[in-house]
Amino acid sequence: MDIDGRRQQVALFRYSLIRPLADPELGARERGALVRALVSVDHVGPAGRRVEVSAATLRRWLRAWRAGGFAALVPGVRAQPTRTAAEILERAEVLKREAPGRTAAQVARALAEAEVGEVSARTLQRHFARLGLTGSCPDGRPPAVFGRFEATQFGALWTGDGLHGPVVGGRKAVLCAFVDDWSRAVPGWRWGHAEDTVRLEAALRRGLESRGIPQKCFVDNGSAFISAPFNRTLAVLGIAIAHSRPGQPASRGKVERFFRTVRTQFLVELDARGGAESLAELNELFGSWLEGVYHRTRHSETGETPLARLMRARALRRPTPAELREAFLWSATRTADKTAAVALFGNHYELDAALARVEVELLFDPFDLTDIEVRYQGRPMGRAIPRRISRHTHPAARPEAAAPPKPSGIDYLGLVAARVAAEQARRIAYVEIGSPNPDLTPGGAGRDDGAGPDDNNTDDNDTDEEIEQ
Repeated sequence: MDIDGRRQQVALFRYSLIRPLADPELGARERGALVRALVSVDHVGPAGRRVEVSAATLRRWLRAWRAGGFAALVPGVRAQPTRTAAEILERAEVLKREAPGRTAAQVARALAEAEVGEVSARTLQRHFARLGLTGSCPDGRPPAVFGRFEATQFGALWTGDGLHGPVVGGRKAVLCAFVDDWSRAVPGWRWGHAEDTVRLEAALRRGLESRGIPQKCFVDNGSAFISAPFNRTLAVLGIAIAHSRPGQPASRGKVERFFRTVRTQFLVELDARGGAESLAELNELFGSWLEGVYHRTRHSETGETPLARLMRARALRRPTPAELREAFLWSATRTADKTAAVALFGNHYELDAALARVEVELLFDPFDLTDIEVRYQGRPMGRAIPRRISRHTHPAARPEAAAPPKPSGIDYLGLVAARVAAEQARRIAYVEIGSPNPDLTPGGAGRDDGAGPDDNNTDDNDTDEEIEQ
C-alpha cells in the first residue's frame, strides 16, 4: 500500500470512531458517556495494532470532521526539503523497480559503484516509502495479508512450536509448547535439552492427559513436527495436522506471542535469580509461573484470562491409558527373511514362522527395543523373540542427562586435616602413636633394655628399710 492509501486508512479509522458521536440527536450527557466508553477500551488501528485514543483527540477529530468533512481527517504529508540530488533519487528508483528485491543499502552501493553519487541507505528507504516501493515481495508482488483468526471453541486448534531458552546443566534448554487458539491457554509443554520427537511427544502427552484430545494441531515444518512417530500419534488419536508455509511465521502468531511473554516475564526473572540448576528445577519453576501468573493474567486480545476461558470451555474427550500407549508407540516396517527373522537397528528378532518373506509392522517403545509387537495388515501377530540385542533404545530416543548427584556433605580431606591438626596441638610424639603401653617410653621407669627379671630388681622379701638404703 502506498503512502496515499495509508493516509486514507488512517482517515477511515478516525471516522469510524467519531461517526457515532456526530449523531445530531445525541445530547451532551449521552455524547459524554459515549466518549468515555470509547476511551475505556483499545481499538484495532489502521496498521493492525491495538491503540488507545484520548477524549481530547476524539473531540478534535469531531471538530475537524464537522468543519471539513472526511478530507479533514486525512493526515497531512510532512514534506521536508531533500538535500539529495534529484538525479540520484531518480536513478535509485529505476534500480529498485528493475529488481524489487534490492534493498536500500544495495541500491546505495550500486549508485556509488556506478559513480552516480553517494547517498545513505536510510535516505533511500524514506524515498522508496514515499513511492510505495517498500513492503513488496522480491518478485514485485504486494506482501501477503494475514487476516485475524480465532477458533470458536476450546480444542478446535492447538498450535505447537519450540523456544530455545537458557543454558541448564551445560546445555541449552528448549521449550516445546502447545497453545490453544481460542483460550490462549497452554495445555501441553515441556522443557528439554532438544527440540526432537521425544520431547515434542512428551509436551503433547501432558496436554492430552490434562485437557483431552483436540481436533487439529497447527505446526511448522521442523524435523520433529514432520517425523513419522509424531504423525502416527496424531493419526491414532484422530487429530488433524496442518503445517504452516515455509517462511511465514506470522501464521503462528499466537504461539510466537506466548514465547515473547515467556522471554520478557519468565526468562528475565530466571536469569535474575541465577538460572536453574537442572531441568527438573526449570520445569517446576515454569509450571508455577504458567499456572500462577500467565493463566491468571488478562489477555490483550481476548479481554479475559486464559483460566477464565478454560473454566467455561467445553470438555474434551480424555484418551484412555490403552489409547495413549498405542498412540505413543513407534513403528517400523520390515520384511522377514526366509527364516522369519528381521533386523531392527542392529538387533535381530525371530517372528512367527508363518511370516517368512512377509512385510510386517513392528511397534515398540523407543526406549525399550527388547519388547517388539508384530502386526500383519493391522492384525496382531504376537511378539518378536529377541535373538541378538546390540542396542536397547532407538537411535533417535536420547534420554535427558541424569541430574548430578547431591553432595554428601563429607569433606574427607578436610576431616583428615582437622584430625592431624588436633593431634599436633596435643604435641603427641609419633613414637607414642600405636604403643599399647604409654609407660614404655624412653627414660621411663618401665624401660625395657633386655635385662633379666632379677637384674635391677629387689626380692619380694626386701623390707622398706633396705629399699631406702
